[in-house]
Amino acid sequence: MMKTKINVIAFLLALNLMGCKKEQPFNDYQYSDKGMVINCENMDTKLYNEALYTFENDILKFYGTDRPNQLRAYSQFVREAVYNRAKYVDILSPHTVNVFQALKKDNTLWDANQPKSHLNYNSPFFKCIADNIQSNDLKVTLNALVSTKSMSPKLFGTPLTSQYSLAIKDKYLATYIAFDLFYAKLFDVDLSQINMDKPKEAVDFNKVPKDINPDMHAGHNH
Repeated sequence: MMKTKINVIAFLLALNLMGCKKEQPFNDYQYSDKGMVINCENMDTKLYNEALYTFENDILKFYGTDRPNQLRAYSQFVREAVYNRAKYVDILSPHTVNVFQALKKDNTLWDANQPKSHLNYNSPFFKCIADNIQSNDLKVTLNALVSTKSMSPKLFGTPLTSQYSLAIKDKYLATYIAFDLFYAKLFDVDLSQINMDKPKEAVDFNKVPKDINPDMHAGHNH
């Protein structure tokens, strides 16, 4: 009888230890009501969509304190990120930091040995994004850079800075921007500097001011 009790206790302790070691899945979805704008088969698409939405929310708030405008936000962020001038510590919200911590656990997304970008350009996720970009010109350029192993945020950033406006409707292009110019860069950011008590502000993604800054036309194809 005593031996049976000892075996039961040992089993329960083992279960408890296994439970402690098991990673808790990410479940802090704040944008799930907005729907799935990207869909990559057999991948954690729900988390990727959350990552895109919280990224867009961050840049919208940071670059649009007076007049929130997603087009302006993309214009300024892409330009600053491509030329390594983006202030990630100031842009980041606490929720985005938490999303990034969840993304970091997906080893297929990242390439620690890649000096140009920590994003894994050979991952199934990146192939999904590249295959679904709507602009044929950008798609051809992106795939050519990847196939010749010369892909980098700087090289692809050249055509991107003149066509960033496509990201408003093309959420696969927007996801590329979010992951290569934003999340991949966070590996080199001291996240302890982020104010994790920063209050969450609701942003209306559909709010577009009547007057749009004239420099926004630079992002359109004429």
